[in-house]
Amino acid sequence: MIEGLLLPGMDEDSEPFFGFTAAHELRVQCCSNCDSARMPPRPMCPNCQSLESVWELLSGSGTIWSYCVPHGPLLPAYSALAPFNLIIVEIPEHPAIRFCGNLVASPNGAINEIDHAGIRIGEPVQVVFPEPVDGVVLPRWQRQGATN
Repeated sequence: MIEGLLLPGMDEDSEPFFGFTAAHELRVQCCSNCDSARMPPRPMCPNCQSLESVWELLSGSGTIWSYCVPHGPLLPAYSALAPFNLIIVEIPEHPAIRFCGNLVASPNGAINEIDHAGIRIGEPVQVVFPEPVDGVVLPRWQRQGATN
């Protein structure tokens, strides 16, 4: 574990998402009334104002929609890893929903283990789940077809 990493705060709306990632499932919150997906999770549908929702299981595949490479100054824990990649992944089931994460060579690999010069927008990726950090499993992404 790396000390000083920022982990997402848990609340009533996001807790199910992280429960699913701990079980190695990528899910998205969907309105029970109008079926629209929303990320991040929240109590009310922005389309129809329904308070009812379900969690849809996703395939875990996607494509790189965008990416950036943070350089300093960063928080100390991240400075030690810079430069690293941060990718934005579009998922086929809900193209308006995008997930952020790191492109890695292996689920528990360092967030700086991929040469960012080789990252391509439109590249197919698959979600992977590293070991928990302080009980939280943050989804990461590998190139489709990569082996662990």
